[in-house]
Order: sequence, then structure tokens, then C-alpha cells
Amino acid sequence: MFSVHQFLFCTTKPKEKETKIDEVTIVKTKKAVEQKADRTIFDFSEQAHLNSGTVMDGVKKLPGLVVTDIAGMMYQGKLLDVYMDGRPLNITSNELNSFLEGMPANAVERIEIITQPGAEFPATSGGAILNIITSKTARNYLTATYSGNYSFTSYDKFRQRTNNSLSLNSRNKVFAWQLNIGQNYREGMMKGTIDDLSGTFTNFYRRGYFAKAGMTFELGNDRLLLNYDVYHNNNDSYTLSHGKYNGNTFQSSDLANSLNLRNEAVATYQKRFDDKNKKLDFKLSYTSANSDFDQQNFNINQNVLQNDSDLNNVTFKVDYSQPVKILVEGKISFGGLYEKQNFQTSSKGIQNLDYQRQTASSYAEIQAKLKQFDFTLGTRAEDYDISGYAGNTALTPLKKFKLFPNASVQYNFMKQVYFALNYNKKINLPSISALNPNNTTYQNPNSVSTGNPNLQPTIFDNYEAKISAFDYAFIGYSVSHAKNQLAQMVTRNGDIITNIQMNIPEMNIRNFNVGLPIPFMIFTKPLSEIMKFNFNPDKINFLYIYAANQKHVIPNLDTKSFWMFNLMSQLILPKDIKLTANYFYIQPNASYFYFVSEKPIGNSVDLTLSKKFMKDRLSVSVFANDIFNGQQMAFRSVETPNVRLSNKNDSRSFGFSLNYKIPTKNKLAKEAPNMLNQEKKDDSGGILPQGNNQ
Repeated sequence: MFSVHQFLFCTTKPKEKETKIDEVTIVKTKKAVEQKADRTIFDFSEQAHLNSGTVMDGVKKLPGLVVTDIAGMMYQGKLLDVYMDGRPLNITSNELNSFLEGMPANAVERIEIITQPGAEFPATSGGAILNIITSKTARNYLTATYSGNYSFTSYDKFRQRTNNSLSLNSRNKVFAWQLNIGQNYREGMMKGTIDDLSGTFTNFYRRGYFAKAGMTFELGNDRLLLNYDVYHNNNDSYTLSHGKYNGNTFQSSDLANSLNLRNEAVATYQKRFDDKNKKLDFKLSYTSANSDFDQQNFNINQNVLQNDSDLNNVTFKVDYSQPVKILVEGKISFGGLYEKQNFQTSSKGIQNLDYQRQTASSYAEIQAKLKQFDFTLGTRAEDYDISGYAGNTALTPLKKFKLFPNASVQYNFMKQVYFALNYNKKINLPSISALNPNNTTYQNPNSVSTGNPNLQPTIFDNYEAKISAFDYAFIGYSVSHAKNQLAQMVTRNGDIITNIQMNIPEMNIRNFNVGLPIPFMIFTKPLSEIMKFNFNPDKINFLYIYAANQKHVIPNLDTKSFWMFNLMSQLILPKDIKLTANYFYIQPNASYFYFVSEKPIGNSVDLTLSKKFMKDRLSVSVFANDIFNGQQMAFRSVETPNVRLSNKNDSRSFGFSLNYKIPTKNKLAKEAPNMLNQEKKDDSGGILPQGNNQ
């Protein structure tokens, strides 16, 4: 867990896992959280309170991350682009939640939130990137890990949720391989209201399956990596709705079904040189995603919605880096990317969207070090060619060439203590779901939801200053200036509620955040005694405090900032049982683009009891999420007349999870690198390797 003693003192080192090889001890540290200059890394593999449910359950518990129906997924005020193992998901927003809920969190190794994407990341990453790392390491012998989870909710009736996954990996003299398979089943409910017009009650049943396979071939010093992933979701929802329309009351009963199939294939060739810091990578990837959505109304016994979509995406990427003599030391990186994407949708067999995008880009970035200073300077050039049709209406074409610079400077005060300044310019292209006329997941007489083919891309100028100490303590302030920010707008005309996406010509998002770990021993022991104490962070009691203030500034609109709080505490009970408590709260009456929250967001308390058995091979945890049943979303639009939207799902749940690693007696086995390929910056943090963070 949190290495709190490193925050307070740098006189001791954490106790680490040991593997004996002929009287030699190999020491390796895995940190729960790492603060780097351009990203924050959260370890999922060893934290029971994060990996006991789905990926979405774990993501919602990360300090500083907010998930709402209005603003989407944001971290420290920045909209997140979601990646998997270093590759963008290219998934529509309507399907993202189902995708993340269909994958067990215990299949994830760690999650990186890249708050300052450098030049080598596509400029379309917008404000920040959430990168889900599922890759494991392979050994000279077969290893297998089973992970399982069971939970239930009990509101109007008993509902169950399960997920299971199995990870296999091994290697020999010729190649290494990995296979990760899993399933997820969720029953749930949601209540929703729209003004005084209508109310809905939905029972949903979500079934997800996935398989991720990887092979690595060693070709001398070079490597060839082959990856194939497949994801399948089959979701049903039964909705009862009531309301009024044109002075008449109505009741409706509907069944909705969605089928999603996603395939990804990636081939990566990694050219290596005698100088291990010199790298050349070639990556070719292909993604295919198909979606079918049907809504059947039982009152009239016919389909009111019958939508399908087909996405195909091809990417070819080249990255090169090598050390160079800049000031004291340095590194230069450059590369290029070509991407072609086609997306078509139809409604009841009639095509209503044909979207085509070609992107050609290149980048160059240099890093340098001088005494206590680290410098990064780069730029990315991107050329876009976007066209298509929404029905008979041509999409607003985009043929644009633009430069996106980035720069950072970091001053290292001492070991693991630094001050960093960052700047980058990014772009966020309108999502396909925002353009898509089929951007509808439920329809009744009061509700109209449409795509907007006239949306323009958003240009961001992102600024950030941060002081970080020993990975866990930090203070940061960031400002994102956005032109043509994409936002949701809800309006009312009589009994009709219209939901549409639109551009905000100009706005700023300001975010102040602070994280502070507090070991409880400071209340019982003198400072002189604590400084001599050589303790294991997994064996101490502590409280981690995260607080943030965020404001969305829109011209000619009176907006209010909001405070966000996340408290995480660890208590070591008798028999080495670990109790983890997590509390998340955002104050009400806060502004989110063109909406104001009427109730606290989050407002949840989660408890997890965990213990390891059988020489740490078996991990068991028991959990209770949202024990006070406080999670609820309630917003009102700022447009006149105000529209009030609210929903409540069965967020209070109870369950248990386990993780079992099959034992082996071979302690001399060699460990191979991760096979599910990632961006080469995953471990570097964007700043030159230093003694203070290696």
C-alpha cells in the first residue's frame, strides 16, 4: 500500500519481496501510487479495494477521478481518452461504461492517468489519457492465476453479479506466450426522472466475455510481438416508464438489447541496439467493432429503435529514440503515425451515417538534464482529412494541418522531491457518438436525442504546475483553456425534452488538487523515534487525504466551483487482516458545463477487509460498497426553462473476491518483459531517468 514513510522521511527503504538465489537476495518494490512528472500510476494488482469488482468500480475509487452522465469521465478537470495497453480504445461514449463494467478489475495490473501527454502521443488525446494496463510478465515455467468475484444488491429484489478470469503465461527458448480470458455477469436496476414529465424504472442484465492473447518471439536482440484481443457484450434492459404527453398520461414497457463485438490485432517489431537506451519500434494495428441495438415496445408490439454500427480502424506507427549529448545528458525521440478510420451506422436498415477519417502525423521531442533541472521540448504535426454524411446531410468537413507543441521543466530539490511546470496544446475531435444520429439508448414520447453533424473540434491549451514528494504527497494547479469545447445541452419545449451536443466557443477549466498521506503513528510516537523506525508500509495504519477544487468558467454564465474530497484509510487488524475504508464526496450546487448539480456526487463509503493465506498465494477480500446508499446523480440545466434530470442505481452492494496463484518450486526462473505491448513512455514518465524515481 502507500509508502507513507517515504513521504515523511528518506532515511529508510521499504521492506520488499525477497527471492533467494544461492544466498543472493533480489529486491523489487511495487508501489501503490507513483507520481511522475506527466502521469499518476495506480497499482491494481495488490490493492483489494480497487480490484474486487469491475474495472469501472475500481476507476470510480481513484482520487481525483469523476464519472457523471453529464460531464463523462474527468480527472482533475480534464476529459479522459481511454486506452488499453497503450492503444486507444476508439470506443463510442455510449458503449464505454458497458465495456469497463464487462471486465474484472483483478485482470488489470495497473492504471496510468497521463495528465500531460507528450509529443509522441496523438494530439487527439485531448486533456488526459487513462491507460489500462492488463499485461503480465512471463516466466520459464507455466504460471496460472485465477481471480473471481461475487457480489449482490438487495433493493426491490435480490440481484447478483459475478466475474471470473484466468491468466496463463509461460516462455521457452523460442517464444513467450500469454492468455487472459474472463467473463462478467451483472444484474442491476436504475430509477430515472425527467422534470415532472416522466419516470423510468430499468432492470438490466449485462453479460461480457473477453480473451487477450499475446506471443513474443526473440530474434537476437530484436523482438516480434503479436497480440489479439476479442471482447463481446450481450446486454438486456427492461424498462417501465410513465409520464404525460400533450396533456395525456402514458405508460410504456420496453425491452432493449445490445450486442457488441470488438476485435483487435496488433503486430509490433522492436529493433534493439547495443545501447539499450536506443530503440526503434514499428507497430501495425487493426480494430473492428460491431454494435447492434434494438428497443421493442410491448404496448404496440414493434421495434421503435433498430440501430447498428460498424467501425474499422487501421494504424501504422513508427517510434525511434536514442540518447544524445544535450547539456549534461539527454535523449531525442521522433516518429510518425498514419491512421484510417471508417464508421457507418444505420437505422432500420437505412444508412444514416458514413464517417471517414484519415490522420497523418509526425513528432519530435528532446529531453535534457542540467544539474537539478530536467527539460522536455517537443512538437507534433497532425494533418486531418475528415468527411462523410449524416443521412442526406454532409458532415462539416475538416481538412486541417496543425502543430501541437509541448514543453516541461522539472527542478529536483532532493531525492524524490521535485517541482514541475508543464504545457501542451491538444485537440479533441468530435466523438462519433456525438455525430451519430443513432446516439440513443432509450426512447419514449418525452425524449429526443440526436447527433450534431456540425460539431467542430476542440483545441486545448493545458498548463500545469505540481510539487511532488515521495510519490504520495503533492500539490498541483492546472488550467485548461478550451476553444469549441464539446458539451451536452438539454432543453424543453412543451412536453418534449431534447438532448443534443454542441460547442462552447470558449471556456476555462481550473483545478487545484492536493494529496497528503498521514501515518497514525505520528499521534502516538515522538518524531525522533519515528525517524529510526524501519517499517513496512503494508503493516502500518494511515490516512490518505485527497482534496480538489474545480471550476468551469464559461463567458456570460455564472458558474460555481466545487470541492471534491477522497479519504482512504488503512488499518491493520489482528491476524494481519487489512481494513481499507474509502470515502468520496463532491459538494452540490456546482457547475458542470451547462448543468448544476443539485445533490452531492459520489457521497459513498466503501469498506474492504482483506487477508492473504498460503504464503501469500491466496488473497481473499470481503467488501461493502456505498454502505449508506448515498450515490445519486441529480442535475438541472441552466437554460430556461430549467430541466431536472436524476437517476439512482443500486450502488450499495456486498460481496467477496479471491485471487489464487498456482505455486511453483522453480525460484530460478527468468522473468520476461510485458508482452501486451505498451507505449515506450509507460515507465519513463516523460522525464529523463533520475536517481530520485528509479
